[in-house]
Amino acid sequence: MHDPRKKRRIITFSVTILLLIVVFFYGLTTGSVKVSYSEVWQTLTGGGNDMAIQLVWNLRLPRMLIAFLVGAALAIAGCLLQGVMRNPLADPGVIGVSAGGGLVAIILTIVLPSLSQFVPLGAFLGAFGTALLIYLVAWDKGVAPLRVILSGVAINAFIGAMTSGIMVLYSNRVQSIISWMTGTLSGKSWYHLNLILPYMLVGFVLSIFAIRSSNVLLLGDDAAKLLGYSVEKHRFFIIMLAAFLSGVAVSVAGLIGFVGLVVPHIFRLIIGNDYRFLLPMSAIGGALLVGFADTAARSWFGSIELPVGILLAMIGAPFFLFLLQRGRVAS
Repeated sequence: MHDPRKKRRIITFSVTILLLIVVFFYGLTTGSVKVSYSEVWQTLTGGGNDMAIQLVWNLRLPRMLIAFLVGAALAIAGCLLQGVMRNPLADPGVIGVSAGGGLVAIILTIVLPSLSQFVPLGAFLGAFGTALLIYLVAWDKGVAPLRVILSGVAINAFIGAMTSGIMVLYSNRVQSIISWMTGTLSGKSWYHLNLILPYMLVGFVLSIFAIRSSNVLLLGDDAAKLLGYSVEKHRFFIIMLAAFLSGVAVSVAGLIGFVGLVVPHIFRLIIGNDYRFLLPMSAIGGALLVGFADTAARSWFGSIELPVGILLAMIGAPFFLFLLQRGRVAS
């Protein structure tokens, strides 16, 4: 039988890939110093003058690639959580996973500054540990999606209070962490890309193995058990995988919100709930959104560079409120 959504999926995929390519080259040419498309191409193919090499190859290219990886990781994490929770409001930021990473990063930066070089590792472990804590708190002869969300919201509030308290107690050192708290890719280089790339690749490969489980869990726990699935085993794997991806993203980019919330929801409205298509499209869409937002944040406001997290919140929050107002988000 002909699937009427097949054409829509093909068009959506083609348009999104095209926009991603456009954003990639736009990000490499745009900034405080303009670089022509021909100079960008020459630099990428091994030529170019010294200025173009410095701007494009050493500064903008690694930052753009990191933005793509971070956006893809956050979107995949949100997509997986929304499926396993059967709730379009589930997101690493909502259930506290990102906040856990942020708390550890703050402690290492302003409480134990001598250990600040371990911020990326600490943020990752904080996010992962928070996800595990949420799972354990929600456990009661199994884990129901609603209990996970409620436990996550409570733990998120607790972590937020701890974060605020530490920032008040060490107010003289807060300046060094403000940009990280709002989410930023400023100053990111090939070093940071090489640091997160292996972990990102592992996460992306594992997410492929989560596609079938996510589709089955959408049917509900009873239906999944009838199909022979160990619901708790697969749910634990998916939640930990989402925490892993969001933790790696937080470790390098700080607390960037709304990507994992909005992007999967947009594509779910367009192409449906089938994770064979929804998961890769969410990854591409997340890369597109963060790449574009970071380029805009560093080049649209004159000499001021906004943290990308602020711009994404300004875009994401009104859009999501619009969806709620239109009644298009299921309760």
